[in-house]
Amino acid sequence: MKFAMLIFGDDHEWSTLSPADEQDLMKQIYGWYERWQPTGKIADGGVELQPRETAKTVRAGADGQPMIIDGPYLELKEVIGGVVLLECDDIDEAGRIAATWPLAAGMSALEVRPVMSRE
Repeated sequence: MKFAMLIFGDDHEWSTLSPADEQDLMKQIYGWYERWQPTGKIADGGVELQPRETAKTVRAGADGQPMIIDGPYLELKEVIGGVVLLECDDIDEAGRIAATWPLAAGMSALEVRPVMSRE
């Protein structure tokens, strides 16, 4: 069964890391992938998202037509900064794997959620 591991955090914190701290954290993240990829538990290597200022949001306008605006305007401290797709037997296993992710500056929480299957 597939599970999305959503990586939450304050992307402004991430941008304040020194180059050495960012490099150290990336080594930890690569180590996490090296641990789990051989086990078949990573269904998709995932993506790291650009900062929230680079985003566009599509909402329904007053006339019901799509309206494209700059950035997310929700007052959130934490945003989704990345997504990894896991392949696990159940949500408990997905949670245990997620719990080994190296949380650090700019990454304050993980959410594991089953991926909808419409087969």
